[in-house]
Amino acid sequence: MTTPPFADRLTRLRHRMTETATDLVVLGPSSHMMWLSGVNPHGDERPVLLMVSQSHAGFLMPGLNADAARTSTDLPFCCWSDDDGPDAALTGLLHDCGATATGLSVVLDETMRADFALRVLDAMDAPKRRFTDDTVGLLRAMKDDAEYAALKAAHLLNDAAVTEAFSRLEEGMSELDVQAILHAHYKAHGATPEFTIVGFGANGAFPHHHTGDTRLTRDMAVLIDTGCRLNGYPSDMTRCGWFGTPEAEYEQVFEVVEAAVQAAVQAATPGVRASEVDRAARDTIAAAGYGPQFLHRTGHGLGIDVHEPPYITATSDVELRAGNVFSIEPGIYLKDRFGVRLEEIVILRETGAEILSEMPRDMQRR
Repeated sequence: MTTPPFADRLTRLRHRMTETATDLVVLGPSSHMMWLSGVNPHGDERPVLLMVSQSHAGFLMPGLNADAARTSTDLPFCCWSDDDGPDAALTGLLHDCGATATGLSVVLDETMRADFALRVLDAMDAPKRRFTDDTVGLLRAMKDDAEYAALKAAHLLNDAAVTEAFSRLEEGMSELDVQAILHAHYKAHGATPEFTIVGFGANGAFPHHHTGDTRLTRDMAVLIDTGCRLNGYPSDMTRCGWFGTPEAEYEQVFEVVEAAVQAAVQAATPGVRASEVDRAARDTIAAAGYGPQFLHRTGHGLGIDVHEPPYITATSDVELRAGNVFSIEPGIYLKDRFGVRLEEIVILRETGAEILSEMPRDMQRR
């Protein structure tokens, strides 16, 4: 494989395989496969696998997908047809990888179909299997310069879309109308919508509200959590505001959530456990008396996928590393009234957390 960045990623993976005494890595059609090879095959019941050992890297590939996949990679294929089935090709690929001995240490893609994984395990002799946490998953979580540039560009576009959406709020418009403004902005600038939550009033108290027909009236809270995908990478950001004159408790809650964001950003440094970042946000909210109203984790990783490791939870002992990209998004949700969530995506540098968005977190007012 000669095309960067995939050649470098394969080299890094093999170094990591040596460090973890891993004999074979097996990936299915997934973000793992796309990250390592650039191949994003059609996923169905036909087994597609990428296998990597120290001596070989290649694909188990259905013949009808081979020509399309070949445009993305120069790695070798062990092809199979519907008439013959995949078993002989799978045996050949395992042989090419030198993966025929007993008791090999095999890393399986945790996102692949169970029947693909079982087919691989059944074809091997007493393999010792685990998932990708300390190999592909760990490497994917440490973004390179090209990934940072793509993520940054997606977030700057998202900033402009959210700024426009808040500026165009009008009495009587629906949540779906705001979503349409956001999506039109994305498409006009070469991106695709990834997801959008628009919550008016009490709907903002549902962290995963489904954007709907609720209409905006005076003196109503507004929450927008949205992201686009640009050049293969997504953005994700939440901003909140008030249409009219905000309630006193809304202003108080907003200040508490802002303080929680600042505390978590300050806590996020290389070597810190993810749970310590979560605790910084959670303790701030609890100290203000709103602990039970913080209903979710503080954050999630972001890369090719909108949600990927590392997860910033109260129970995670994962040690954060330079290059990790993740959200910091504490929230307070007052049922039947409003919700406030402020979300930043950060990349961890040696000196601390760098925020990708450049849109201020100030309360949006109209």
